Amino acid sequence: MPTEPLRVKFWERYSLEELSDAEWEALCDGCGRCCLLKLEDEDTEEVHITDVSCVLLNTETCRCSQYSKRKSIVPECLNVKPLDADKLRWLPSSCAYKRLHEGRPLANWHPLISQDPNSVHAAGIGMAGRCVPENKVPIHELPERLVEWPKDEE
Repeated sequence: MPTEPLRVKFWERYSLEELSDAEWEALCDGCGRCCLLKLEDEDTEEVHITDVSCVLLNTETCRCSQYSKRKSIVPECLNVKPLDADKLRWLPSSCAYKRLHEGRPLANWHPLISQDPNSVHAAGIGMAGRCVPENKVPIHELPERLVEWPKDEE
């Protein structure tokens, strides 16, 4: 099945709502951070990230092992399209969708800018080798697995 061509610098020229499906998918930098389990403080509604991933995330490649079927296998999977305020709360500040929504440019490590699919990992943004699947961690240990990555803002 042929894929549709990407428009030149589409991320600079079009709004998120105007992107084709192929362009939307190309915006994903493959960091894997949206696939990490998060905990929400019930009092402050602050979202905290863990180093524990969805069972479907390949923790070495940071790609979903069942991408086309992920919502049927993991109903709580964060499908960011269409993007809304609630979904934005769960995305890291480094996320291309969130950056563009906020009027910020893509980071220099983003594969569309660097032309290198591994630049996200070289920059320390990707989760390859830095997380463990949820089936390896008891749920009661999640609060002990909270993490903060200083490069999240870059």
